[in-house]
Amino acid sequence: MIDKELNASERNRVFRFGGGFAPQTIVSAAGSFIYTRSGKEILDFTSGQMSGILGHSHPEIVAVVQEMSAHLDHLHSGFLSEPVIEFAKALTAILPNTLDRVLPLSTGGEANEAALRMAKTYTGGFEIVAFDRSWHGVTGGAAATTYSGGRRGHGPSIPGVLTLPTPHAYRSPFNRDGQYDWRTEFEFGWDIIDRQSSGEMAAIIVEPVLSSGGIIELPKGYLAALKQKANERGMLLILDEAQTGMGRTGTNFAFERDGVVPDILCLSKTLGAGLPLSATITSADIEEVCYDKGFLFYTTHAADPLAAAVGHKVVEIVVRDSLAKRACELGDYLKSQLLELQRRYPIIGDVRGRGLLLGIELVTDRQSKTQAHEAGATIADLCLELGACLNISRRSASGVFRLAPPLTTDRSEIDMAIGILDQALEQYENS
Repeated sequence: MIDKELNASERNRVFRFGGGFAPQTIVSAAGSFIYTRSGKEILDFTSGQMSGILGHSHPEIVAVVQEMSAHLDHLHSGFLSEPVIEFAKALTAILPNTLDRVLPLSTGGEANEAALRMAKTYTGGFEIVAFDRSWHGVTGGAAATTYSGGRRGHGPSIPGVLTLPTPHAYRSPFNRDGQYDWRTEFEFGWDIIDRQSSGEMAAIIVEPVLSSGGIIELPKGYLAALKQKANERGMLLILDEAQTGMGRTGTNFAFERDGVVPDILCLSKTLGAGLPLSATITSADIEEVCYDKGFLFYTTHAADPLAAAVGHKVVEIVVRDSLAKRACELGDYLKSQLLELQRRYPIIGDVRGRGLLLGIELVTDRQSKTQAHEAGATIADLCLELGACLNISRRSASGVFRLAPPLTTDRSEIDMAIGILDQALEQYENS
């Protein structure tokens, strides 16, 4: 139901930047819940824009914001401050030794733009390899490497981007009778890339779990194979962990499962616990070469002290409270409940993901695997009416529900979410 307290003309003042808005108007949030103008409570299992890993209005984050806003909120980007230095120290302390240079920025798109520019500057090449279901941002270079949406209606993107088939086990033509031959698909993709390349390769940019692409987890061994291909061609490996970093997948960073260290790591979303903060992290060698070549990536809010202080606190809480371990345990529980729903509802074709980043793919029938886009949108709306936001993509890619609850959630809230999803699925089937 549309919030009757809000005049439609008021809503129309805001440009529709990503499709239509949800009918509810939000006035406050706390923990795992958001509250509408009419007083309705909604369980938020998308963590806002998948960013609020500590839940909404976490008291320690609120305290940091209050203190910093009163004393040191923003500086000219040419200055350094203690909060920025402490943030960089805390972040690199939980990363492999080679990742020891931090560029603090505001958004994931910025972080990826900076990473791509670093790679091109360092290698002298310009060609970038990206997955054909990727999402890395909507600005310039990041948009050119994004293929899961947003490519039409505004002209050509930056040239030099070559696509690699996404290792999507559920839908890959290289999955025959349940046996997924990702290595053959991988070599097939690289053969095509090598044929198209002009010999000026700079980097590979990928997500360890493709989120906007439909919660697609890379097979074990895939990252190592990517790293080898990059080394053979003089390329850098960039990992975009905007949505997988800071404990969400059950380890502090998703690449830790594979034991493969990227040349450049991009963090955002989860790093700021809901505030705009990102970071591009690389090695001392890459930083030195880029600096000597005159690397420039200058933004108004680079190295802002308020955001950096929040990031420092997020790192502290994630480590102190063992939130990666919590995400692993609660993710296993949530996944088991989703698999039980799959057993009962044929519309659920697949359940996948890692930790507290999970997806359920809805299909018209399991034999054809035809994605049920309209059903996904309808069921998402039903869930919202019943009191739970359970799909980060309300319309785009709505055939795949993407669940990313706060790492501070508990089993009772998971049970609540499953109960609402169960009710929505039943209502849809009965209709």
